[in-house]
Amino acid sequence: MERFTISLAEDLAREFDELIARRGYRNRSEAIRDLLRGQIEAARQSAATGDYCVANLSYVYNHHERDLAERLTELQHGHHDLTVATLHAHLDHDNCLESVILKGPVAAVRGFADALVAERGVRHGSLNIVSVDVDQSRHGHGYTPRGKAVAHLHLKPRN
Repeated sequence: MERFTISLAEDLAREFDELIARRGYRNRSEAIRDLLRGQIEAARQSAATGDYCVANLSYVYNHHERDLAERLTELQHGHHDLTVATLHAHLDHDNCLESVILKGPVAAVRGFADALVAERGVRHGSLNIVSVDVDQSRHGHGYTPRGKAVAHLHLKPRN
């Protein structure tokens, strides 16, 4: 492990320590590592649109909005290659929260997320992307009822 020293103004150090306490970090080093990983990942994502990712798209929408639920479902079916799963929660009599797990090329995932959040009636859309390395060696973990090996890719989050 490499060590380095930084200097902070007292007020910035105090605010940082308060943030560390609120988020439950054990020490400054853990917090700094997370901050650095987040910034490195953000830079990686903005620079490399061809990379593969896993992502979570969360949004709130009014289910009374004309045909909105059907439009959202159609968008997901139209991008079934990117959509892994959807969680739907009723917030009140009018509003729903959906969280969609996605995987695929970063540009395709972003494009899909932008299109979905742009639908009239969707509010508070947020996309969280994690870049991954794809293990191209396909191998099976079990068999279909007809005896064929089930193959899949392994996705390893980048550090």
